[in-house]
Amino acid sequence: MTSTAARPGRVAKLPPRERILDAAEELFQSEGIRRVGVQAIAEKAETTKMAIYRHFETKDALVAEWLRILAAEYQAAFDRVEAEHPGRPREQILGLARFIADGLPALSYRGCPFINSLAELPDRSHPARRVIEEHKADQTRRLVGMCAAAGLPDPEQVAAQITFVLEGAQVSTQNGSVDRAGERLMRIVEAIVEQ
Repeated sequence: MTSTAARPGRVAKLPPRERILDAAEELFQSEGIRRVGVQAIAEKAETTKMAIYRHFETKDALVAEWLRILAAEYQAAFDRVEAEHPGRPREQILGLARFIADGLPALSYRGCPFINSLAELPDRSHPARRVIEEHKADQTRRLVGMCAAAGLPDPEQVAAQITFVLEGAQVSTQNGSVDRAGERLMRIVEAIVEQ
């Protein structure tokens, strides 16, 4: 997504599906999934409800696609650090931590879209929950692989520690309970990979 929905004059230049996704992203992030109706998305995207349903069978399908795109962005971060630090798994792990640390200021207003979505979608059979669970499982698998390649003892335990720190930093940034969260996050992850 290009997040151009918020820029006047640019909305109509995007293809309808992308306008819908950009509008949904902005509204879901600022107001929450449950509070946003299809009509509000249509208005923000400068289209109609019928057009939305041509691209997405249901609002749930739209939510799932939005989260699928976000998950792909996180997977791209894994790909990027692996490409930037080939054969250097410790640097790859630190690169992932840096990706999260650098993104924390943007999370301070609304928070992590995955965590927020889980809170709003308690039904485990919801298609968006399945997207999140698959994303988190893939993320864990890749992080465990990096920890194993780095020769860290008990790679699953180390990956769990790093995950707790990364996700905890996101929540702490959102609720304002920890200052300098990005800096602290990096120091903690550095200590974990140096154990």
